[in-house]
Amino acid sequence: MGRARLFAIVALVTLSGCTLPGTPQQFDPNRELGHVRGYAHDDTFAFDGNEALTERQLEAVKYRSMARIEVVRGLRFDRDVELEVIGRDEYREQREGSEPASQFDNELWRGAFVVDGETDVHDALDDLYGDSVQGYYVNDRIVIVTDDPDEIRIDRRTLVHELVHALQDQHFGLERSGETVDERRAELGLIEGEANYVPHLYDERCGEEWQCLADRERASSEPRSFNLGLFLSIYAPYSEGPPFVAHLHETGGWDRVDRAHDARPASTSQLLSPETYPDVEPADVAIEDRSSGDWDPVTDEDGEIEADTIGEATLFATLWANGVVDRSSLTAGATALSPYNYSAPATDGWTGDTFRVYADGNDRTGHVWSLAWESEADAEAFADAYRDLLAANGARQVDDGVYRIDDGDPFAGAYRATVTGERVTIVGAPTVPELDEIHADGTASNETRAEIGATTASIAPATASSRSATAPSAIGA
Repeated sequence: MGRARLFAIVALVTLSGCTLPGTPQQFDPNRELGHVRGYAHDDTFAFDGNEALTERQLEAVKYRSMARIEVVRGLRFDRDVELEVIGRDEYREQREGSEPASQFDNELWRGAFVVDGETDVHDALDDLYGDSVQGYYVNDRIVIVTDDPDEIRIDRRTLVHELVHALQDQHFGLERSGETVDERRAELGLIEGEANYVPHLYDERCGEEWQCLADRERASSEPRSFNLGLFLSIYAPYSEGPPFVAHLHETGGWDRVDRAHDARPASTSQLLSPETYPDVEPADVAIEDRSSGDWDPVTDEDGEIEADTIGEATLFATLWANGVVDRSSLTAGATALSPYNYSAPATDGWTGDTFRVYADGNDRTGHVWSLAWESEADAEAFADAYRDLLAANGARQVDDGVYRIDDGDPFAGAYRATVTGERVTIVGAPTVPELDEIHADGTASNETRAEIGATTASIAPATASSRSATAPSAIGA
């Protein structure tokens, strides 16, 4: 999507419009830092933002905020930024009508036990974003999403957050090259981390040094169910990114943050352990194709076998959402920069993973997921956690390392988890016999597998996934 990609601020989910007209104009490159379109960083206004703003007041707030960001970040805006306020209903309408997710994406998120096999991933994302996005930036344009579009009310941190995205775009670009879930989360960790860290430094000047708009309490959504695992995966850059950027700033100043935009973090593991950036890169985890029968690996448009990497942060998210990780650990050690903790003993030793999807040509899918760990103990710790995850979803063991979740369950299917040294290999299939058809493990004879299949075939599910349409990856997925 290039520069058209949205960069949104996502709320912690409990969790007719106004536009400032005009084409973005170039600013004087020689102007004094902290002075934008006649407004200075230390200006005071007669209004405090508790009442609805006029369009003129909104313009003044925008330019003063830009001036203050320049002072905090030490960079000048090159050009103006359009600002628009829309209602949440309008935002939901804009997101409606997403194309179905691809067969690969649906199996990926189902195999990771994040989105069940009865739900399209894009539908789950639309449901999550519709109620949690507070604003977004795209192509020199900021859109603030409000519950009441008839009055102009601005959350200070949301406005500053999106203006930082505009500054990033003008100096470094916001194009992303990450091809996997983990790479995209890691890149966003730098981008969103800076866009949260700068407002934090901005807020520290409010009061004695700067007159600031009053903080606005964000309205809580009506109680509703939402996908906890998907939310935590998406929110990882917002939670783990700010401490990562703070580490860069504190150890090398803004120059080190600038350099990071040229060499963005390669994994969420680097976000969780900033001292490993940029030296410790994720391992390249290869999967040997051992498929047979009707099963073949899913390929991309170029005919190459498609693969993805889940990553440490999303591993934590799925274990936590499935009740495997102690629920209280999520907020342990929460700080002003990071409300959540994405670290757990079962995921701390992650060094890399590869997820591959297989299809039989009849809209049935399965997967092979290989994960590399720092030590054999780390591999065993994750394998134990994965078995607990299966048990939490009603799985029963039918053979050594082989489990089944009965038909009728959203995650129905057969699963095999094996540990070999520092590697954990997980295979998912519609039925037990098809585990070996997707990825033969070489540890049991075909006769033994056939006997297992004969005793369980009557309750084996017909499908692991029924999605077959393809669509571009959704934002954050």
